[in-house]
This record gives sequence, C-alpha cells and structure tokens, in this order.
Amino acid sequence: MDVVMRDNHQRSRHELRVDGDLAGVVDYRVGAGQVDLVHTEVDASFAGRGLGTTLVEFALRDARARGLKVVPSCPFVSVVIARKPEEFLDLVPEERRGEFGLG
Repeated sequence: MDVVMRDNHQRSRHELRVDGDLAGVVDYRVGAGQVDLVHTEVDASFAGRGLGTTLVEFALRDARARGLKVVPSCPFVSVVIARKPEEFLDLVPEERRGEFGLG
C-alpha cells in the first residue's frame, strides 16, 4: 500500500492518497498565526486502517513546522490531540483548550 500525504494549498486541505486514490482529507482555514482544522473525512472504502489519524497527525505536524497554532474545530482532531497530548497539546492555545475538551 503506497500512502502519500500532501498539503493542497489551492483547495485548503491536506490530502491522503492510497495507491494514487484520494482516501482522505482534512479541510482547514489559515489566518492570524493559526490554522483551523475544520473537517476530517476518510472515504468509507479506506475506513478502519488508521488513515484518519495518520492524516490528522500530518496536519498537526505541518502546523508546527509552519509555526501556526491549531484550532481543532473538527471533533476528530481534538480526539487525536487528546490521545497524544505530549506531542500535540501545545499547538492549541491554552486559553482555548476548554472549548475543545482538551485539558
């Protein structure tokens, strides 16, 4: 299985492709030093393989590399952050963590 992830700036989304087929996306909005990760979707034919988590982690690492704070409007993004707070929680502004159930 060949998995490729990339940031598609023109469509404001991170994309995950499996063997060339679009398998999942994380839609985002960038502004004022932050990225709002608004929606995550994985095609049903690729469900259950952990690809959504892999893609969200890619988006979070991209935000860190770009020096952006993260607003996890997508509930699944909050779940991924909560699973690995030592790696990702610092990306969410401290004063906004409660809005997303992140301690």
